[in-house]
Amino acid sequence: MTADVEFCQVVTMYQERDLADALAELLVARRLAASVHVEGPVTARFWWDGAVQTVEEWRVTCKTTVDRYDEIEALINTKEHHPYDLPEVLAVPVLAGSDRYLAWIAAETRTAGTPFGEGNTSAGA
Repeated sequence: MTADVEFCQVVTMYQERDLADALAELLVARRLAASVHVEGPVTARFWWDGAVQTVEEWRVTCKTTVDRYDEIEALINTKEHHPYDLPEVLAVPVLAGSDRYLAWIAAETRTAGTPFGEGNTSAGA
């Protein structure tokens, strides 16, 4: 990613919905992501073990800051949090977004401080 990119979406895939949901919960609870979407099932086709494989998977997409990427990747790449031998972990840079939404992502991925909107009377419900 380029040095001037501050935000990204991190994507990974799971064959089990409950594992995808568990990762989503963990990423938000640890403030590694401001928001996580779990979508699926989707059909995946790929080469593995010398043959084309076809499986149903659940896509997990995290909205986060680039400086949180390494922690997210390390978490996903542990057997405790992902059963695959080679989990997909891709970061897609966010080149633009609404100022308010990007500010919310930045605020919610801080390790300390007041969550976005708390103590701010101008924030919407």
